Parts: sequence; C-alpha cells; structure tokens
Amino acid sequence: MSEQAGEETTEEVETPEERAEESTEDTSRSDADRDVNDEPETFPRKVVEDLRKENADYRTKAKRADDLAGRLHTALVERSGRLQDATDLPYDESHLDDAEALTAAIDELLTRKPHLASRRVTGDVGQGASKSGETVDLAGMLRARA
Repeated sequence: MSEQAGEETTEEVETPEERAEESTEDTSRSDADRDVNDEPETFPRKVVEDLRKENADYRTKAKRADDLAGRLHTALVERSGRLQDATDLPYDESHLDDAEALTAAIDELLTRKPHLASRRVTGDVGQGASKSGETVDLAGMLRARA
C-alpha cells in the first residue's frame, strides 16, 4: 500500500513560477482583446438614422417598381386580347422584355386551359336596343289590360 500512496503523490505540481507565467499569458491575451474591444463598434446615431432612412426609401422605390411591373404585365396581356381575364397569366419578368415569351406563355396557358380564352358575343342575343318597326302605345296597353 505504501507504493500506491507514493505513486499518487508523484503527480506533477505546478510551481508558483509556472502559475505566474500562465497568469501573465492570460492577462496579455485579455489586454489584446481589450484593445480590440475598446474601439467603438457602433456608429453615431445620426449616421444610423440616415442609413435607415435611405434603406427605407430604396425599399419603397423597389416596391413601387414591382407594382408598376405587375401592372405593365397585366396591360400587355390585356392588349393581346387573347385571355378573358388578364390576371390569369401569372407574372413573369421575362414577359416584359420579350414579346415572343409572352405570346408563348399565353399559348401554353390556352392549350392547358382553353376555357380562359377571350369570348366575344356576336349577333343578336336578345339584349340591348332592338330595332322594331312598330311604335309603343302605352294607352293601348292600358286599355288592353283593363
């Protein structure tokens, strides 16, 4: 048993000089970190407010541009006159630049869903003004029903 006790006590023990060297290294590292951290990482309030305002303006302009692009797409589809409702064709930015791509997209949509095609009523459907040779006699109508 005494041998085991001797083995247990032979563990390396740090000397005070080694502890001092480790603490000096720790303080030198923390001093370097402090130098980096001493520099302000924030910008002045006015600069931040100006950047936020500028970014908000850009977001507003981008939203407006997206809205106008959507309206232009709808107008181009309406101008073709091939769809009953121009909003049936989903927005695609390539349709704005290339008329052939727009025509191809409308063709493809109409082959898949022919019921979306524009329908125009022609001929006499029994509505609206009609051309009649006889005149209306309101007094005669009242006498007939009396």
